[in-house]
Amino acid sequence: MQMVAASKMRNAQDAALSTRPFGHLLYRMQRAATTHASDFTHPLLETREVRKRAVILFGTDKGLCGALNSNLFRAVMQFDPATTVFIAAGKRAAQFIARTDRQLAAEFTFADTPRFAEARPMVGFARDLFLKGDVDQVLIVATRFINTLVQEPAVVEFLPIGEIKGLTIPDTESDGDLAVAAGEVLFELSAETVLGYLFGHYLNIYVYRVMLEAKASEQSARMVAMQNATDSAASLIKDLTLAYNNLRQGNITKELLEIAGGQLGNA
Repeated sequence: MQMVAASKMRNAQDAALSTRPFGHLLYRMQRAATTHASDFTHPLLETREVRKRAVILFGTDKGLCGALNSNLFRAVMQFDPATTVFIAAGKRAAQFIARTDRQLAAEFTFADTPRFAEARPMVGFARDLFLKGDVDQVLIVATRFINTLVQEPAVVEFLPIGEIKGLTIPDTESDGDLAVAAGEVLFELSAETVLGYLFGHYLNIYVYRVMLEAKASEQSARMVAMQNATDSAASLIKDLTLAYNNLRQGNITKELLEIAGGQLGNA
């Protein structure tokens, strides 16, 4: 299992890291466009008082990945079940929501090698909840991939679209300040047309990136967990072998003493 996880881990890490530059660029475009189009309004930008929120929870389909799911679920416990509905991505996430008597609005799955098409239904469902006014905010709770040994649970705002703050899924820290340069920006056809088109792609790609980060974190955590299990098993085998040899040596010594004692008694 360690070898299988290690093979999947390399592919998942490469996929997650290779999409980061594109994700950063798209984020910068979105921030630059919305900053310069000061009079632009869009339903996905509407900030409302949060009376009810939706949380997209990215878990795993299988276990044996250390504390990865536990850390995610601990981050979810901060949300009031009475005012929060959940969208589960992964079987373990759906099981946790059902086990803790929280409201499950929808459940989605995605493969070990996530495809872009798998992100669209998830985004569409969350976007419809927000646009219809069923929820006032949509959050994402997922694991951010740092490296093979470190994966962090992240809570980020997905809707309304705005500036990403705090612990993020996109690695915005590496890009430094994302402030856009001052100056005139010309939109063709119009700001509404360009930004409306951009927002749809931005949301889909954002969730696709989250899926890749989640899978890279899962495979990395599973490989480390299986390596630790292998090391623990090897250590246990060594201790048991030593105990067995000591016991066997003691029995042999006892039998030799009994044989020697019997021969002396006969003599």
